[in-house]
Amino acid sequence: MKLVQIGRPSATFALPFKHRAVGGKVLITNTEGNFLLLTDDEFKAFAEGTPAKGSELYTRLAERNFVRGAENQEQMVARLRARKGFLSYGPNLHIVVVTLRCNETCVYCHASRANMDAVHTDMTKETAERTVDKILETTNPNVTLEFQGGEPLVAFPIVQHILEYALEKNKKVGKQLEFTMVSNLSLMDEDKLRYLVENKVQICTSIDGPAHLHDKQRKLPKLSAHQAATHWIRRINEEYARIGLDPNLYHVEALLTTTRETLPLWKDVVDTYVGLGCKALFLRPVDPFGFADRSGPKVEYPRREYLEFYRSAVDYMLELNKQGVQILERFAAIFLTKILGGEDPNFLDIRNPCGAGIGQVAYNYDGSLFTCDEGRMLHEMGDSTFLIGDVDTSYRDLMGHETVRALALASNLEAQPDCVNCTYQPYCGVCPVHNHKTQGTLFGRMRESTLCAVHKGIQDYLFEKIGAGDPEIVSILQKWTTVRDRTHFLQSCAL
Repeated sequence: MKLVQIGRPSATFALPFKHRAVGGKVLITNTEGNFLLLTDDEFKAFAEGTPAKGSELYTRLAERNFVRGAENQEQMVARLRARKGFLSYGPNLHIVVVTLRCNETCVYCHASRANMDAVHTDMTKETAERTVDKILETTNPNVTLEFQGGEPLVAFPIVQHILEYALEKNKKVGKQLEFTMVSNLSLMDEDKLRYLVENKVQICTSIDGPAHLHDKQRKLPKLSAHQAATHWIRRINEEYARIGLDPNLYHVEALLTTTRETLPLWKDVVDTYVGLGCKALFLRPVDPFGFADRSGPKVEYPRREYLEFYRSAVDYMLELNKQGVQILERFAAIFLTKILGGEDPNFLDIRNPCGAGIGQVAYNYDGSLFTCDEGRMLHEMGDSTFLIGDVDTSYRDLMGHETVRALALASNLEAQPDCVNCTYQPYCGVCPVHNHKTQGTLFGRMRESTLCAVHKGIQDYLFEKIGAGDPEIVSILQKWTTVRDRTHFLQSCAL
C-alpha cells in the first residue's frame, strides 16, 4: 500500500469514523456499522474534506452517513436499534449441565469431565425441576434450553424429566421453547433418537476432522469416537428426512476444536464436514478452559498460524461454494451478518456487550448458577469468580448481581480502552471471562489478547474479500448471512 501524504484534516467534513488499512485499501467505519473501502486518494480527499458535493465519492460517503450535515438520523437510529435489539430482553440461552460424567476423554476437554463412576455429579430430579422453574422466570419470551455435560446421554432420564417438566410448566408460563443437546453421540441408540426427534430436540456434536485426528483427540475406550459420531450424524439426518424436513435446513450441527495438529489438515477438515452433509463448519480455536489449561503445550499454537489455517480453509470453502457445494464458516457468518446485514445474530460470545448473565445463564448439576458456560468451566477449575447464585436465588438478585453488572461494563466496547478506537468495534465483541483467565482482568489488554487477534484477523480477511470486488465471492458471503430456519424446533405454548 503506497503512502499518501494527507494535508490538514478537515474538522467539519466528516462525522466520527475509524479507519484501518485492509487489502490495499482504507476501511472506514462509523458508529452505526456502515463501512466503505476507499482508495488511498479517496481517503486523502475524505480526510481533508475536499469531495465536491454531488460527486460520486461525496454521494457514497453521504449515503453511508460519513458526511457531517448530510446524515440520515432516522437511518442511524434504526441501524443502532437493529444492532442492539437484544438489550430489550433477558437471558434466552440456558445451559443445563445434567452431569459431569463422560465416556470420552478429550485432550482439550473444556468441561472438566468426571469419570463414569462419579454419579454424584448427576443432577437430581429435584434440582432439575428447580432449574426449570428458574429458567422460566426469564424476561425473555424465547427460551433455548441446552443440555450439556459431561455427556448428557449418560444422564438421559434426567434429560427426559427436564424436557417433560419444562413442557408441562410452560403451559402456564407461555414461553417459546427450543431444546438443544450437545452430545458426542457415542451412547445414542434408536430409542433415544426416537424420543429426541419426537420431542424436537436439536442435536449438535463434535467432529474434529478426519478419523485419525478425531480419534486421537477424542478418545473412546476400545471404540472409534469418529465412527460412532459419524454413524449417528447420518442416522439422525436420515430420520429428519423421513419425517419430511428439508435436509438443507434441518441436519445435525457439528463443531470443531482447532488444535495444533489440525492446522495442516484444513482441506481434510472441510472435506470431512462436506462428506457428512454438514452445511456449516465452525473453525473455533482452542480455549484455555478445563483440561486444555494443562494440555496447552500439546494443543496450542501461535494465532498467526491459526489465521493462516483459517484463510486456507475458508478460501477452499468459497471455491466449493462456486461449484455448488453448500458449506459456510460460522465465524464468517456471524461477522458478515453484522457487516453486510446490519443486524446482530445474537451470538453471545461476539456481542457488545457480551451475553454473560444478560444473554445466557449456566446451571450446574448441583444447582449452582453462573454468568455463562465459560464461568462454570472456571468454577470446575477452582475459580468461582463467575458464580452468581443457585436455583433458589431470586431472579432479580441474579440479574442484578455485581458480577453480571461488571461483565456488562467490561464487554461494552464503547468504553473498552483498546476497543474504543478500533475500526471493527461495530461488529466485534469481547469475552471478559477469557480476559480474566488469560490476563487476570475482566477488561483485558486487547492488543495482547489471542481472542482479539483471531477476531481482527478474520475481519481483515472478510474485508479483503469484499474489497477485492469479485461479484461471485461477494454474493456467496451475502448468502452466508442468511439465518437458517428452525421453525420445526420451536415449541410455542399459547396462554
